[in-house]
Amino acid sequence: MTTEGHIAALERRHQELDRQIQSEMQNRLRDEMMISALKRKKLEVKDELYRYTQNP
Repeated sequence: MTTEGHIAALERRHQELDRQIQSEMQNRLRDEMMISALKRKKLEVKDELYRYTQNP
């Protein structure tokens, strides 16, 4: 996979995690542990995106 392809995949993953977080937060019976885990994963993806875009 090219660097551009990997960045695009990371961006899609970041967006999907954001959708999952928003969906879970709207749930009346939300799972706070799941939300925390999703937010942590989203931050990991964001950090990886940053590394790829700052080190061409």
